Amino acid sequence: MKFLVLLVIIGALLAAYQFRVQILAKVLGQPESRIQRQLERRKNRP
Repeated sequence: MKFLVLLVIIGALLAAYQFRVQILAKVLGQPESRIQRQLERRKNRP
C-alpha cells in the first residue's frame, strides 16, 4: 500500500513538472509565453 501511495506521489510530481508552464500561468494569471521566457532565461544563465 505504501508503494502505491509513493508511486502516485511521484507520478503527480512528474506531471506537475511536465505541465509547469501551464500550471504557473494559471496560478499567476500571466500568459504562458511570459512564463516560458522566464524559465528559459533562468536555464540559460551561466
